[in-house]
Amino acid sequence: MGRRRLGSIFLAVACVVMLAAAAYSLFTQRSGGEVKAASADAAVDDNKGLGPSGLPVPRFVSLKTDIVNVRRGPSSDHEVAWVFRRKGLPVEIIAEYEHWRRIRDSEGEEGWVYQSLLAGERTAIVEPWKKGRSVALRRKPEASSPAVALLKSGVIGQVEKCTGQWCQLAVNGYEGWIDQALLFGVYPGERLDD
Repeated sequence: MGRRRLGSIFLAVACVVMLAAAAYSLFTQRSGGEVKAASADAAVDDNKGLGPSGLPVPRFVSLKTDIVNVRRGPSSDHEVAWVFRRKGLPVEIIAEYEHWRRIRDSEGEEGWVYQSLLAGERTAIVEPWKKGRSVALRRKPEASSPAVALLKSGVIGQVEKCTGQWCQLAVNGYEGWIDQALLFGVYPGERLDD
């Protein structure tokens, strides 16, 4: 009778271990192996598309300073995953947790940044996915309009306005229009007024 009871206990422990492993797997699937608190994932109001800050999630913002630590979780206790070294770089806020914002960059990498390191100023980066290519910044929002400058992939400009197909950018003293589909920092079809 002792062996039977021991076998039942072993079976119960094995079930608990399997359930714990399954729960861990669910928590780590989206985060690339890191454990994320359920409350941080649930930090967005799904009914309205607003985060706890009252602002839309997702949304684009830009980096406020030249050095921004990106952490693996929403606190300064979490390890720094990488460091941005480019003020004005556009990033997408995809979640909010207290004073922390989960961001995604143009390469699809995600991490947590303290909110005071982000600015509401809208910037965009020209075709970060196509290295070494140049794109015309045009006088008017038309493909046939003359170019006022050629912008290399990776150039960052300040977004003045967008029509849903074209965005007006200010870049190093030049101002003109660029096809909205060539930018990271604005959504397809998004309209912005100055």
